[in-house]
Amino acid sequence: MRQDKVLSLVGLATKAGKTVSGEFMTEREVKSGRAALVLLAEDSSENTRKKFCNMCEYYEVPIYIYGDKDTLGHAMGKEFRASLAILDEGFADGIQKQMKGNDRQLHKGGSI
Repeated sequence: MRQDKVLSLVGLATKAGKTVSGEFMTEREVKSGRAALVLLAEDSSENTRKKFCNMCEYYEVPIYIYGDKDTLGHAMGKEFRASLAILDEGFADGIQKQMKGNDRQLHKGGSI
């Protein structure tokens, strides 16, 4: 049930124009300071995981491993997506509340 709520929030954020996806766009939004949360697919490459984990730690952006590429893409109304950034604090907070107790968080932004 929690998974459905997270994916629903991703879908709503996408319809509101508050998400970006793909490695290049996600990286750009994290570095610009506009990303409030990053989600990575479980089946993303080890290189991608390491890159985004290090980047999100440096820029103090929370990052979670969640779902697979197909699931994340489908939630956004697109095909496969290995990474996506939520640009709205409200949507990011809602997703993080649904992720409570999930041990898939790689980094909690704000406390380095």
